[in-house]
Amino acid sequence: MFRLEPHAHTFHLFSDQPIAELELYANVEQTLVKTSRPTIEAAVADSRRSLFDMLRMTRAVARERLDSMFFPAVYSWFPVPPRLPTMLTVMDAIAEHYPELIFPGRRSRFFWSLKMRGALWNCDRVLTISQAAKQEISSYIGVDPSRIDVCSCGPGSEFVQLTREPALSDFRRRSNLPQAAPVIVYVGGMAPHKNLHGLLDGFEEALRSGAMGEAHLALVGDMAGAGFHSNHGSLAQRVEHSPELKARVHFTGYLSDADLVALYSSARAAAMPSYSEGFGLPAIEAMACGTPVLSSKLGALPEVVGDAGLYFDPFDSSAIAAAIVRIVNDDELRDSLGRKALARAGEFSWERAARMALDHLEKLSRC
Repeated sequence: MFRLEPHAHTFHLFSDQPIAELELYANVEQTLVKTSRPTIEAAVADSRRSLFDMLRMTRAVARERLDSMFFPAVYSWFPVPPRLPTMLTVMDAIAEHYPELIFPGRRSRFFWSLKMRGALWNCDRVLTISQAAKQEISSYIGVDPSRIDVCSCGPGSEFVQLTREPALSDFRRRSNLPQAAPVIVYVGGMAPHKNLHGLLDGFEEALRSGAMGEAHLALVGDMAGAGFHSNHGSLAQRVEHSPELKARVHFTGYLSDADLVALYSSARAAAMPSYSEGFGLPAIEAMACGTPVLSSKLGALPEVVGDAGLYFDPFDSSAIAAAIVRIVNDDELRDSLGRKALARAGEFSWERAARMALDHLEKLSRC
């Protein structure tokens, strides 16, 4: 947790659950609003919020004298009083760009569309996290680009390069990863748009080329989809039915940040094969640990990764295979990209992101 320098702003948080950490901030006030269930459940694709719960939030806001209103996510939106300047965060337009890869059925797609349309209905500005996301939001949701402000993201302070060999060895032992073999790591969701089947195709092709030595692949992430599509079942089946993959691919499940730091720091590279990303937070976390990125050339990833990665067409498994073989076999290239990764990651931080967001909110309040 970090603090910006003192300023004259007072922040008022409307929440259905108490947040103890807010007691550390003298300029943050909190209003607790009783709801029938936690708002966070509305993040699930086919879930929805009670109209009465939203009305309770609206009334709580109406009782306060506010200069502007900020929603950190689409699913947290509720109607606010007219003429209150409002900013809504939209992370990306992946659900609109690739709906068939995101939603299990028409019902979940319908409810997501309602959430998005309702949230955009009375907001003045949209905040997003990359120029690529801004372009997709304009193209696939129809928001005028002049209404979209761009912020950023950053790695947590815990993501630093770990060089203590005992700690790295201990993590690999606990995770059943080979001690000395090169490991390519993927961290993130298992949804179809993440293109993990494409990554497995590329990895298998690289193995069959005979140019991979003892390289392994670790897939890190929650197995469930929280109401969205999850490919975990088909991915596990794909690995089980391939002798080459079965011996080299590891599903780790959820890992703590401390274990992620150890995994990144001991990895040959981090893979980001998705068809689109609003930002690509795992990429910047890996880079902060000195780990280069095998990156899709689509979405926001080139904007984030910069010169710290090797790029490929995510629809071309042979291109993925070639990138894997190259990073596994070229020590000089890997070391050079690792140094560039550390430098590039240093350009991103949550403090920088907060300053950018605050600047946009100040402009909104002056409108």
